[in-house]
Amino acid sequence: MRQGSHPAYGPVVFRDRAANYAFLTRSTMTSEKTVEWEDGNTYPVVDVEISNVSHPFYTGTARVLDTAGRVERFERRYGKKG
Repeated sequence: MRQGSHPAYGPVVFRDRAANYAFLTRSTMTSEKTVEWEDGNTYPVVDVEISNVSHPFYTGTARVLDTAGRVERFERRYGKKG
């Protein structure tokens, strides 16, 4: 790899504000805000709006759309093909 062409890659805490959940991982993202982690070290923290802990798809609270009703309504308006 060429030196100086890639951003720094290091430990970062991502904090889901909706679910009050945080996890430590490695990323190229940085932040001026820091947080003291469970291991006693201080890491930059990036606040996110949604993660797998609060996303409706992963929590099982996702709404299922009525796709069959939409197809039938389309066919009534514009007719069936062929």
